[in-house]
Amino acid sequence: MMRESGRIVGEVLALMGGRIRPGITTQELDILAEEYIRSQGGVPAFKGYGSDKRNLFPSTLCVSIDDQVVHGFPGPRQLEEGQIVSIDVGVKKGGYFGDAARSFAVGRVSEEKQRLLQVTEEALMKGIAQAVAGGRLYDISGAIQEWVEKRGFSVVRDLVGHGIGKNLHEEPAVPNFGTSGTGILLQEGMALAIEPMVNAGTYRVTVDTDGWTVRTADGKPSAHFEHTVIVQSGDAEILTR
Repeated sequence: MMRESGRIVGEVLALMGGRIRPGITTQELDILAEEYIRSQGGVPAFKGYGSDKRNLFPSTLCVSIDDQVVHGFPGPRQLEEGQIVSIDVGVKKGGYFGDAARSFAVGRVSEEKQRLLQVTEEALMKGIAQAVAGGRLYDISGAIQEWVEKRGFSVVRDLVGHGIGKNLHEEPAVPNFGTSGTGILLQEGMALAIEPMVNAGTYRVTVDTDGWTVRTADGKPSAHFEHTVIVQSGDAEILTR
């Protein structure tokens, strides 16, 4: 069931990659994503999510542009040449969840932004490579942090990856920083959403007055890549390709 939810998530992100261009609104992307998820028998996992019933997340996608790290609201804003945009999507189907994110260049972007995208995606794969039964949780965290910081960027500390399954967010928390060789023992069959959030400047972030949108404290751009994976004795299985 998680493979099925993950398949839909991966297909949504591929669909977004084919539609992202200067001039499209973030609301258009959100509508397209919801229509596709429902056409596949899934339910948007983020829509209506939250602990504060007075301020539930309103949309299918989190769409976060440039200095927005995560949890940006879709709306009438048009994408512009030179921006980077993170699309985060979750799907529930058959009682199980999938969750993934990808950051995209909108048209031509600066060399720094292109490098930020590359390093963040590479960091995700470095982390996934450590999601092996018999290893330790912070093997994942340490690999991500080392890859990012050696390349002059920073990992967000206020937000983390997570376990996933019958709930969108489950234990354990999966930080993007930590000491390799420590943390809980990774066991075959564990499902993890690994998601480095990488900033061009400081790792510090702020939250907008909407209670959701997270931004870099210094206004520099941020990138976000995420996969849902299953821990195995060999390479982890990526459910959200």
